[in-house]
Amino acid sequence: MIQSNPMFSLLPRSAPKRLTDPLVRVLVALHVTPNQLTTLGVLGNLGAAVLAGHGDFLAAGLVLLAASSLDFLDGALARATNRATPFGSVYDAVLDRVSETAVLVALIVLFSGRDDRPEVILAALAIVGSMLVSYVRARAEVIGVNLREGLLTRAERVVILGLALIIDQVTIALWILAIAANLTAAQRLFLVWRQSGTEAKR
Repeated sequence: MIQSNPMFSLLPRSAPKRLTDPLVRVLVALHVTPNQLTTLGVLGNLGAAVLAGHGDFLAAGLVLLAASSLDFLDGALARATNRATPFGSVYDAVLDRVSETAVLVALIVLFSGRDDRPEVILAALAIVGSMLVSYVRARAEVIGVNLREGLLTRAERVVILGLALIIDQVTIALWILAIAANLTAAQRLFLVWRQSGTEAKR
């Protein structure tokens, strides 16, 4: 597996162990499985989508951030309980995509009803960019490039959208997501090209 070179990212790729370890111990005591935690997270995000689709942005933002925070825990829980499996990794990745697109799709529905075409287009571009960021990473892993870097990975995108919902600045967030997510996909594609090219010359 080729390790890509470290590059700038806005947020750490994982939560500090001093924060996750106490929570993981509680989850273990409650006999919660990693897949159950992943499922709970996506259900929470679907709830946030329903709230956003009804224009209740404050509640949607709070639920979105709370539900998405579970994504920091399912992997840690899987490792702590020796339940990390190939299926669990795929299940987590697929439901992450569902969680992320749910609120954006709900915003498309909301803004379509209001005839706010710019916001509809921005939300659609944000979805495309978000999917491409993950897709480039998945395809990179197929050719042996371990790729985690990026300006706007899922953690940043969730925080931006969640905070924007809370402070009722959704349009600004959609502009950021529409532009930066697609730039991140291009950044990752460039990293794959550079890393695969470097390996080929060895």
